[in-house]
Amino acid sequence: MQVVGITSQQEVHVVSKDRKFRMNEILVIEDAALYHPKGEVVETLSYNRLIPMGYDKSMVDQQVLHTLEQIGYNIDADEINIAKVRLFEEAAHPIRTGCQVRLPQFYEVRHLLVKSTPRAGMILGEIRGTEPMGHDMDLELQNQMMMMEQGVLRGQRGVPFIFDIRTMQQYPHIGVFGGSGSGKSFGLRVMLEEVMKLRVPTVVFDPHFEMDFRHIGEETAHLCPDLQDRSVVVQIGREVGVSFSELNTRDLVELLGASGGGLSEPMVNAIQMLHKRRDTYNSFSDRVSNLVQALEEGKAGLEKQLRSDDLTPIQVQRIRDLNQLLQEYGTMPHSSVKGVHWRLQRLERAGLFQQNIDAIQRGLEQGKLVVIQGSTWILQVFATYVIGALYRKRREYKDARMNGEEGHFFPPFVIVTDEAHNFAPKAVESPAKSILKEIAQEGRKYGVFLILATQRPTLLDETITAQLNTKLVFRTVRGTDIATLKEETDLTNEEGKRLPYLRSGDTFVSSAAFGRTVFIRIRTAYTHSPHLSNPFDELTQFQQDKDDQVLEALQDLFPFFDSDFLPTLEKLNSKTGLGWDLHRLRQELEQWARDGKVKRVESPFATRFELV
Repeated sequence: MQVVGITSQQEVHVVSKDRKFRMNEILVIEDAALYHPKGEVVETLSYNRLIPMGYDKSMVDQQVLHTLEQIGYNIDADEINIAKVRLFEEAAHPIRTGCQVRLPQFYEVRHLLVKSTPRAGMILGEIRGTEPMGHDMDLELQNQMMMMEQGVLRGQRGVPFIFDIRTMQQYPHIGVFGGSGSGKSFGLRVMLEEVMKLRVPTVVFDPHFEMDFRHIGEETAHLCPDLQDRSVVVQIGREVGVSFSELNTRDLVELLGASGGGLSEPMVNAIQMLHKRRDTYNSFSDRVSNLVQALEEGKAGLEKQLRSDDLTPIQVQRIRDLNQLLQEYGTMPHSSVKGVHWRLQRLERAGLFQQNIDAIQRGLEQGKLVVIQGSTWILQVFATYVIGALYRKRREYKDARMNGEEGHFFPPFVIVTDEAHNFAPKAVESPAKSILKEIAQEGRKYGVFLILATQRPTLLDETITAQLNTKLVFRTVRGTDIATLKEETDLTNEEGKRLPYLRSGDTFVSSAAFGRTVFIRIRTAYTHSPHLSNPFDELTQFQQDKDDQVLEALQDLFPFFDSDFLPTLEKLNSKTGLGWDLHRLRQELEQWARDGKVKRVESPFATRFELV
């Protein structure tokens, strides 16, 4: 292998007759004057006589072809492998044309590839193009993971990509981007497994009910660290919720605004006037509900009711209470108070006010991964409250330490969410966005970090996107999203062109901690998602189970004639509780006959069905 064509301080062309180049592999250029610079293959092709001269419009130009002829290559006969190599560091002057190129030994590039140890870092996958170095790398880096290639599980071959989580103190926050089926959610699962391994307190908002880490695969069990009791799954309205009495007026305004698409100014004024310190849900709800009724009745209506002769003392007192509310808050618009009441009831029906966040705080203090599950809209509402509450606890502790006070320890933690554009959309106000923006900009000082995943980076708030110092970019098809990613990362034009064609699980990692983009394949996860099964396999299995259940119930009734359908149907429904009618039974029998599960025998007088 040797350098050909015109060179620069950033890129060179390398040629070989005997060896095909791999994308992203590392090469050493033996130019002693520049201390043997190293580079990465960013584009490659094979050139031969079957390609008409002048037809090819890629990186091969006349200067490269002329150089090849000068050093003895037969353009018309030889197959020539050419690679464009981008240097890791800009050279002091252009590289000498014609110098030799070789594959590196692992020790020569270790500092470029490995930034942490497997024990202290997050093992996310295998660095593409490093397979030739797999045999001579350090023993502690070998056999650290299993990889899935073309549906086949294999052992590790290349250098592991180990993300040093400690660098987040200097380069905070991670973004995970990719379209549907790109491996984005799978990569997020692998990251969370590594976070659990390191016992980093983490809170995960899971709108898809898939972040369950209890099921460990047999094929990776021998590599899986001890994840037992390192995660806890809670659902909003069951194990966690909002303690209403601990809400201040500002928190309540944000919660009610998140529940129904924002609040008008009169609604905000109504909440501020009606909410009292240490209100319970019942006391505040009753006050709002009674005010709605008082505004509907009006002063004249209440006085008319009070003049009635058949009222009990309790009824009289209630009317006086409504009248008192009307005197205090009668200037509020009825529609605004009613809107507040509707939003309050919606949150109550969702179970938001039936629990508190003690389980989340306890899990974080124990160094666990806390998965919060719920529908998207209730997660957005709850995230507004819980992120703010947890962030304040961490800030209060750090501020107390800065002032020389003891303070109650609350650990640093990581906030993770999928579908992040729903929590912090661009150009649209949302309750959770303000607290996420604050953490994106200032969380590093307090030890609070973000891992945000989304299919649509273009829809994510730009301020937050700019603060994501590490980005994992999976397959992305939309041109607007690719343009956004190229603006926010150091992806080259060549890498941007590859994004729509990446295989599921392949990703570019653009990290300020590495100083360059690394192309990796995500390792096989230790745990399985509850949604792992193919829905079409699930449908087939359900149909098979249903057929087996019905045929077992009919087993003692075979053979029977179509004239016996009515008593047969009664016995079948009694045994199984299906509730079929005669038409459904006939349809199913005909289908089983076509499938070969029952035998259909025609006779001059009737049709007989027998079990095969």
